[in-house]
Amino acid sequence: MAHQTVTIHGIENGHRVDSRILEEHIQQAVTQGARDLTVEAYGQHGIGGRLWVSRSEPVTLRITGSPGQRTGSMGFPGTKILIEGSVSDDIGWLNAGAEIVVRGNAGNGACNAMAQGKVMIAGNIGSRGMTMTKQNPKYDAPELFILGSAGDYFAEFMAGGTAVVCGHKPQNPDNVLGYRPCVGMVGGRIFFRGPHKGFSLADAKLVPVDDAAWAWLTENLKNFLAAIGQPELFDGLTIRDDWQLILARSPYEKTGKVRRNLSDFRANVWDAELGRGGLIGDLDDSDRSPVGLIVSGELRRYVPVWENKKYLSPCQASCPTGIPVQERWQLVRDGLMDEAMDLALAYTPFPATICGYLCPNLCMQGCTRSVGHLKPLDTAMLGKANVKAGKMPKLPELSGKRVAVIGGGPAGMSVAWQLRLAGHEAIIYDPSEKLGGKISAAIPSSRIPADVLDAEIARAREILPHIQLQKALSADEFGQIVTDFDYVVLAVGANKPRILPVPGKELATPALTFLKAAKKGTATVGKRVVIIGAGNVGCDVATEAARLGAETITLIDIQKPAAFGKEKHDAEEVGATFKWPCFTKEITAEGVALTSGELIPADTVILSVGDVPDIEFLGETIATERGHVKVSAIYQTTNPKVFAIGDLVKPGLLTQAIGMGRDAARAIDEILTGKRPCEDTRKMLDYKRAKLEYFDPRVVEYNDLNSCASQCSSCGACRDCGLCETICPVGAISRQQKEGKEFAMVSDPDKCIGCGFCGNACPCGVWSIVENTPLV
Repeated sequence: MAHQTVTIHGIENGHRVDSRILEEHIQQAVTQGARDLTVEAYGQHGIGGRLWVSRSEPVTLRITGSPGQRTGSMGFPGTKILIEGSVSDDIGWLNAGAEIVVRGNAGNGACNAMAQGKVMIAGNIGSRGMTMTKQNPKYDAPELFILGSAGDYFAEFMAGGTAVVCGHKPQNPDNVLGYRPCVGMVGGRIFFRGPHKGFSLADAKLVPVDDAAWAWLTENLKNFLAAIGQPELFDGLTIRDDWQLILARSPYEKTGKVRRNLSDFRANVWDAELGRGGLIGDLDDSDRSPVGLIVSGELRRYVPVWENKKYLSPCQASCPTGIPVQERWQLVRDGLMDEAMDLALAYTPFPATICGYLCPNLCMQGCTRSVGHLKPLDTAMLGKANVKAGKMPKLPELSGKRVAVIGGGPAGMSVAWQLRLAGHEAIIYDPSEKLGGKISAAIPSSRIPADVLDAEIARAREILPHIQLQKALSADEFGQIVTDFDYVVLAVGANKPRILPVPGKELATPALTFLKAAKKGTATVGKRVVIIGAGNVGCDVATEAARLGAETITLIDIQKPAAFGKEKHDAEEVGATFKWPCFTKEITAEGVALTSGELIPADTVILSVGDVPDIEFLGETIATERGHVKVSAIYQTTNPKVFAIGDLVKPGLLTQAIGMGRDAARAIDEILTGKRPCEDTRKMLDYKRAKLEYFDPRVVEYNDLNSCASQCSSCGACRDCGLCETICPVGAISRQQKEGKEFAMVSDPDKCIGCGFCGNACPCGVWSIVENTPLV
């Protein structure tokens, strides 16, 4: 339906469509992709309102016939409404960003309570136009353009925005502003041209049209006249001396003084005129001392509690490696970029490789902004910047304890890294020439720049010894390693391809074998490639096959493909197609034969149905289940000296393997040093506690790390914004500096009235408002 003009009919089968049903038809068309609609109206109300679309993909509605009241009400940015004739009352009512063009007259209440957007009228309007408008300084001011004149009570209680009354062919040539305009006006401005019979001088004033105002007016008049189809009027309407400008008076201009406080009123008005010494002073001898109607201290019903860092931020809770993402963004905001980069090294040896390029960014999926329909923070940008983190973590003296790590992939390097940071010697046993496991040997270079991976491998090798076996580990060699070391961690991954039990399986190449050959530059493919298994690994195979010259690439699966994210997008970009459900019957020289009888032609067949661990060397002391090693909650196997992590235990993401490494290292360190368990048992912060109202919903792109960091609400960890201190009506909250960079926000119980403003305003969600339970 996209890019077509869709017509919505206001009469169907000879009957007028209800306003509600017509709106549902419009919403459904827009949801299905329509961006150019014609609506044949027969008095239906609210046409064109509440269409939630992107500014980059706007919707245009052309309304013919007779629209009813509240056309464009609650219109959203990205919506443009063009009305060929006149409209009824309340055009643009509560408009929040839509652009509305009326090529005729408008009824009463035009732009009533409008907050954003533009309404352009090619004729006159009725009474109470531009009333109760408002303006949020974060957004563009609302605008109303009238070619003719306004009706009575124009700009009543106007509180923001700009109105332009051109006075061209007005309905009342002697008075273009109508009867009693600007009553109660407290904000905004009105440009007008033509005679008038006064306005509320108590609320508004005439001011000169200065150069800046004139430049704005002439530029926007040109756009207005073009929109209503009358550009020829421009020269006649841009004679500067014809125009006048009305501004709202400030509160000080209206009263000549600031608002009187209650104590001043009691002393100088009440007691002087009515109370003690006044008209009824001799009739009243009651105690006149103030009565505390709003209580504090133990009498409060609720009290605020500052719960800084009590809960995990959703981004940190979603990250398998446990990186405190919100703390890193705080460091960026504080200008401590190097510290933000180095912090990640305390959690992973691959802050750029995996967090920046290979991770599906679970932290971004869990981001509070994402749940609040805002663009989540670009943590991948922060991860990619980590390649510049060159300062090694401070290493403690070696404890004398030695741990063998069998496997040099992400899981093995993670556990070895954490053990060395804890002060224990960790030696990696791996058959490969280069550390890194699959990320070095199999993941395509298109996914991760070689220089980034090489830099992080080199950094890890500075502190992690690597013994190259150059052969598979035997049971005897494994037993000797267990004897020689205090503990052993198994992190051998899953490198044994799973093979389909179908005839011709020997004609297929395992995905891991193909990817390793492609990385070395020794792989070849035919023109037609079929990949059995449509997960993310299959997508990597597809992109590499395309790079090697494949012309048609088909990924088949028995169910809906599990591929997602960048891998799936990249596969589709190179022309790969997905086909399911497909059940393989046989692999032949001609291709893949399905149980349905279909033959998918192929010169090359690649099998991507997963890999399993090679565990033949483990012996009988370590229990396994369905081909994977059984472990406890701390990743300890049935042999107390041996731990197991990564795909050997459970297939998962690279970040999950790194997280397992951290957890296993912590457990081993606690056993070796007799420490009490230090596992982070904090619960995740409830999304409802973080307030996102302070952040601009129009931010859809992040230019750099600083612009991204500015949008972080720092869920669960105070970002030191001072909002609670500012908003407290009684000044009960103060900031107390502690040792170093630590601080605390403290509420004085003798001042606090338990109003809850601090908790309801805090963007970080660190204030809780709890029921007061004073000691008796």
